[in-house]
Amino acid sequence: MVSVSLGDNKYGKAENRIVRIVRDTPRHEIIDLNVTSQLRGAKLLDSYLTGDNALVVATDTQKNTAFSFAKEFGVPSPEEYLLALGEHFVSSFDWIEGGLWQAEQYEWERILVGGQPHDHSFVRKGQGTRLATVAKEDGQTYVTGGVKDLVVLKSTGSEFAGFPRDKYTTLVETNDRIMATSVTGRWRFLPDAVEAGIDYNGLYAEVTEVILAAFATVHSLALQQTLWEMGKAAIEARPEIAEVRFQMPNKHHFLYDLSPFGVDNPGEVFYAADRPYGLIEGTIIRDGVVEAPGAWKDVPSFI
Repeated sequence: MVSVSLGDNKYGKAENRIVRIVRDTPRHEIIDLNVTSQLRGAKLLDSYLTGDNALVVATDTQKNTAFSFAKEFGVPSPEEYLLALGEHFVSSFDWIEGGLWQAEQYEWERILVGGQPHDHSFVRKGQGTRLATVAKEDGQTYVTGGVKDLVVLKSTGSEFAGFPRDKYTTLVETNDRIMATSVTGRWRFLPDAVEAGIDYNGLYAEVTEVILAAFATVHSLALQQTLWEMGKAAIEARPEIAEVRFQMPNKHHFLYDLSPFGVDNPGEVFYAADRPYGLIEGTIIRDGVVEAPGAWKDVPSFI
């Protein structure tokens, strides 16, 4: 005899591509989101075990609600929009105890015509994708912001030396190298700050600015050190942030050997390797804050 039981579960509609155009004036605004809604509740057990759908809020309903809220509530920020969406589901359906709501925001900027920003024509920006999540569990609400695909490179100001060596070590120490990575970062907001209200858009702009500045200005002895300094700078800049989590793959650039062709290469031509790569992860925590594992339990792995 084998005994089994159902563990953690949630369900919903993934990757709803919602584009909201604000037309209140001749100068339009665009908010471009990829939204996922997932619900959970103990009373949903029968939907898994027996196929009883009596309490299943259809994934199609979740999709329609997400689109409708883009108009009814608006999208002042991805975080505020997700907070409203999550509160709707847990307050409208007694048996829905919580869930996870996620958004990616793709940013646009105005096309310049004659040097002037056009009122209703845009071009996609290529500098990272904004992230937001709202998780509701056991009566608690957790909010995170973040960014992914923020690709950065510095052509000097980075070293890597002093590491242990054994018979398998072939890496040559260097005091001057290219350092490049694609930053994925998520920051958790303190519950009191969420309750008081946060300028999420202003905070996102400031945090991305300070982490980029830290990457640029810190003379790096290792990518781990740069990760620490970037997270520290974000927490120091904004008191609303409890912790920052980063994943940073090393985008290796190797000096290409041009000597077979009689060409000198004094650190000018490199081969950009896509794999394998070093993978650096870390969490920077504000001292004294209460841990919140529920904020991260369902957030997708960085990898």
